[in-house]
Amino acid sequence: MVDIAIAHPERFPLDEVIRAKEETGMELVTTTTLGPDTNLISPDAQIRQNGVRHMKTMIDINRALDSKITGGVNYAGWGCLTGKPRTQQEWDWSVAAMRTIAAYALSKWDGVIAVECINRFETHFLNIAEDAVRYCKEVGTGNVKVHLDCFHMIREEKSFKGAVHTCGREYLGYVHVNENDRGIPGTGLVPFREFFTALGEIGYRGPVTIESFDPSFEELSANCAIWRKFAPSGEALAIEGLANLKKIAATV
Repeated sequence: MVDIAIAHPERFPLDEVIRAKEETGMELVTTTTLGPDTNLISPDAQIRQNGVRHMKTMIDINRALDSKITGGVNYAGWGCLTGKPRTQQEWDWSVAAMRTIAAYALSKWDGVIAVECINRFETHFLNIAEDAVRYCKEVGTGNVKVHLDCFHMIREEKSFKGAVHTCGREYLGYVHVNENDRGIPGTGLVPFREFFTALGEIGYRGPVTIESFDPSFEELSANCAIWRKFAPSGEALAIEGLANLKKIAATV
């Protein structure tokens, strides 16, 4: 399984990726992020509409790739902080927009839109599993689930097990297994054994994916504040991290 991060769906090389998928036989999932011009909680209705169009394009891409999951910060602009807590108006704007997106997805595609709760420095909108589950319930279309990421969880959740059980099998849709410093998984502070045990307890059977960060990915690294190397390459980070996580999973 490979997770393709799509920052600019309007420029996505769809035909090239489909050819590579056919050559390798790999399954694909995607993630994306909205920004200042596509922010679903912007006071500007045109910007919110831009975000709906962005996500409809993502649905079309996922259908073409036969991907069953699109995750990420797809409910608000990534890094678009107001300096204040989330408001009810922002909540209502995002829920309404996501209902439109999710309804479009239901008409075109048999996959899941997974909303990623991330840390307070990157959004003020969804930081913890409890809020993400409430968001999914209020959207109410059945195809919106929660995307958990260990890098963000270690900053915001009281308990890895608690966050997983808050989602349960019904609402947990996707998982990123990143280390607390975004380095090689299994070399830092994330309690992966507790996390994997909890995933087993709720019967989660979806993908568990390493996001591999490398300073050579300039746009992504700038947005994620990746200022130093955590491994010789992104590939090395993924390979070593996978080996570590398999060892941990084998003890669960």
